[in-house]
Amino acid sequence: MESRRNFLRTGALFGAACLTSPLIASPLVSLDPRQKETEHPNNIDHYSEGNLFFLRVFDPTLAQTSYVVGNRQSNEAIVIDPKRDIDTYLKIAEDNNLKITRVTETHIHADYLSGAPELAFATGAKLILSGETDPNWKYEIPHNAIKDGDKIAMGNIILEAMHTPGHTPESLTYLLTDLSVSNKPQKALTGDFIFVGDVGRPDLLEKVAGQVGSQDTGAKQLYASIQRFSKLPDDLEIWPAHGAGSFCGKSLSDEPHSTLKHEKLTSKAFQFANDEKGFVKYILDGQPEPPKYFATMKQWNRIPRPLLVEVPKRHKLSTSDFLTAQKNGLTIVDTRKLETVAKGHIPNSLHIEGNKSFSTFMGWLLNYQTQYVLIADESEMEDLTRKLMRIGMDNIYGFVISLNKMNVALEKSDLVNIGELKKYLNKKDVQIIDVRTESEYDNGHIKGVENIVLTTLEKNIQKISKDKPVIVHCQSGVRAAMAYSILKRNGIKNLSLYLGGINEWTEQNNELTR
Repeated sequence: MESRRNFLRTGALFGAACLTSPLIASPLVSLDPRQKETEHPNNIDHYSEGNLFFLRVFDPTLAQTSYVVGNRQSNEAIVIDPKRDIDTYLKIAEDNNLKITRVTETHIHADYLSGAPELAFATGAKLILSGETDPNWKYEIPHNAIKDGDKIAMGNIILEAMHTPGHTPESLTYLLTDLSVSNKPQKALTGDFIFVGDVGRPDLLEKVAGQVGSQDTGAKQLYASIQRFSKLPDDLEIWPAHGAGSFCGKSLSDEPHSTLKHEKLTSKAFQFANDEKGFVKYILDGQPEPPKYFATMKQWNRIPRPLLVEVPKRHKLSTSDFLTAQKNGLTIVDTRKLETVAKGHIPNSLHIEGNKSFSTFMGWLLNYQTQYVLIADESEMEDLTRKLMRIGMDNIYGFVISLNKMNVALEKSDLVNIGELKKYLNKKDVQIIDVRTESEYDNGHIKGVENIVLTTLEKNIQKISKDKPVIVHCQSGVRAAMAYSILKRNGIKNLSLYLGGINEWTEQNNELTR
């Protein structure tokens, strides 16, 4: 086992060569075999009863949920839809005297890099994946296939696979039955099939993986899956893989679980009992734009790839290291608070605050082919590294903590206050841009302000004036600060930032228009 762990630390491959290559040699970016595993705070909720061990692990950064289901009597457990920093599950198993014997997924994920291969390799557990695959879209990694009606037994705890296609062709729901309670299933681990208040979008395979025509097929499959699932007992508990904040649906609730009866009564997706055409139109309309990195996740989650079972310890760069990285054109990502960045930042650096949405915007605005340097406090690096490894962004060259020692000139952001913004409104010689999403803009915006969504700024750079003054704003200032850095990097010089955003605008009783 020790040789296996050492092999993993150096970047073991799950049947493939490395998928990315560094631009320049990264100084000491390796895993220290003596590095002590540290516990990372997670939202972990126990719902165990009797012999049933049932634990929900929620990652707020991606609104993603995984589950540990076990039998306290036989001391065995299965992990469903694990995230990639698998020490969470290893510690849960150790603390509860459980042995992880199986690892599974509900489907091929788009929003994060699954930790299922890592966890199976590290524990010796069986990797069980859906065998209900489309010929053009299936797992290509070694696994044990499971199909509709197949069961996983841990003593009197039974998980039965139910094929629920729609969000993806291979999607499974696991029906959990504790035979000491009843012969009927008590819980359904629905993955991205049914959420609280919503169902999984069927358009991702077409929009991010290029499977032309699959969204209409998926919508019809989803409709049929809902009709079949609706015949199960009304008191069946629904335990989904995502909550509010996920891009895998359009109206997810932040409630951790529900019941089938409640969803039948309250979820709009369940109100089309005899109207497939109406359901298809409803479910395909108004879905949010998927982040750019989803396309990579869809591919990497079904093919052999590098494995990483411990959180890498990133290298703190010296001045020389940093200047070399800058000379070689590596992107500098400033993760500090927006107010701090406004007071002084490295010219042409990209600002992405290290908050809950950090990994989503990193995956949206950067790529997997080039390395980058983070500006961050050393105490925050483990958290930032975890957030990035959950979407497979392992291409961190290193980090710096003090800009004052880097021997580079700093630049301040040009800020405008609400009074100055009002003076500029409706002036033809000033361009004011709201970088929020289209739906946010449509629900209420400042009159006379145009909408160019943050994540589309670079492809719409021709719409940004290089002659007249430009002001950017958003809801709270966070996205506007990102937009400011993006536009600066793209040569927009006469640029200002309104940090107050819609929040301050409405707090001072100013009107919005639709």
